[in-house]
Amino acid sequence: PYGKRTGVTAVDRLNIVAHDRFQEIVDEAGKPDSTIRLQQVILDVNDLEKKTETLVVPSKLAGMFGATSGGTSSSSRFSLPAITPAFENAEESKIARLALDAIKKYERQPDVVPSPRSLSREEVQRAIVDQVNMAYRTEQIEFGSLKVAPDVAAIVATTTRLVQEQTISIPRINVIPKGTVTSGFHPFTLDLNGMRYQPVSNELHLQHLRTRETEVIAFSDVRIREERLEDYVVSGLVDFDDVSYDAHADLLYDLAGQVARHLSGYLSDENEVRKVLVAHQREIAKFVHAQMLQHHTVKHVEYEVKISDGYTDTKSQTFSVVVSEFVLDHRNPPADKSNMARYLFGKFDQCLYPVQRFQSDTERRMAVILDRDSSRWFKPVKGQFQLFYRNGAEQPEYVPDFVAETPQHIYMVETKARNEMEDEVVQAKKTVAVEYCARASNFTSKHAGEKPWRYVLVPHDGVDENFTLEGVVAKFG
Repeated sequence: PYGKRTGVTAVDRLNIVAHDRFQEIVDEAGKPDSTIRLQQVILDVNDLEKKTETLVVPSKLAGMFGATSGGTSSSSRFSLPAITPAFENAEESKIARLALDAIKKYERQPDVVPSPRSLSREEVQRAIVDQVNMAYRTEQIEFGSLKVAPDVAAIVATTTRLVQEQTISIPRINVIPKGTVTSGFHPFTLDLNGMRYQPVSNELHLQHLRTRETEVIAFSDVRIREERLEDYVVSGLVDFDDVSYDAHADLLYDLAGQVARHLSGYLSDENEVRKVLVAHQREIAKFVHAQMLQHHTVKHVEYEVKISDGYTDTKSQTFSVVVSEFVLDHRNPPADKSNMARYLFGKFDQCLYPVQRFQSDTERRMAVILDRDSSRWFKPVKGQFQLFYRNGAEQPEYVPDFVAETPQHIYMVETKARNEMEDEVVQAKKTVAVEYCARASNFTSKHAGEKPWRYVLVPHDGVDENFTLEGVVAKFG
């Protein structure tokens, strides 16, 4: 760390502990041209120029009303496709932004405005015009300027049309349990056949890669010594959010006892069992908790589905980009398909954003289909749907690959490799997505002219640019 060796072994030494390719590193260090023996590195000037920065990209709608994309540095050289402003006149643009603020307030009034389409209703338009006139006059009085306002009703109508054209109606759906909900775990016998942990030595053997000298470091156990073996397991289990010591103490000690007896059955003495429980406490707790989830019970009355937002705003998207590169045409695959996530693609007609990033060439090909066959589409970001699925002890958020709207339907589209279609995680995501689409369709069915939702899980070999969206949906939807 000081640019030279200090002579203090503990400072000069870089430790590589329990590396899964440890022997390969040792063998590599023995070669004459090994990096371990490196004296200097000559960097290519082209590599130095490949600087990256974070780029924040607003939706096309936000761009039409003045929002600009930008990097983390003021000297950003990465350029995005230009977006034509909705209004050229400064005063009209100011009124349009006031109209946009008024329109956003209706997102949280699904009974009045279930979708952007309902914004065109005469009574809603009158209310928006009144709000804009009031806000505009207040602003003029504050700044001591009383100008004759342009045609506010016409500006509101134009702003409404643009919102309708650049928004997919994604309702915010909340599922709330009614009555008292209690949860717990059934007693059960653990399957411990796969648990064969061995005690960890208190000595660490070191080999210096430069000199091949060896030494041994002994360490002491600084952890708190539990009174009972079972306490190690229980203290690991109560760290999980769904485990309550007060409610589940009897079950926890029963399961911990099963673990302790299992370890005692193949280890020589209690000291070795204790070493295993100390060194592998977290892994053992995860192992037991995963089986507990299979015996989890929830007692409730019923669920109530509430729509808090009839539609949601399109959020800005954030990308890490190489500042010297350019936006690619989505219709043309890059030379290096194995590194798709580094590129930004553009030249879209129907996308709600000027650029998008794809994780695979399958996604790029699907985007070609959607841009040609749908009315509008985009790749959602985290928080757009707030869908959560169960993956073992975790409940991560599911963000679908695409959302697309046609004259008849709104589609949630996911692309996957053919050999992953029946994967447990993929199916768990599908379950929550299908439930969302059913609830969203139930909401839209109560409002004339609104569209039903469908979930489409498509294998990679079911996506080619010459396929139609209608054909893909018919086969996999």
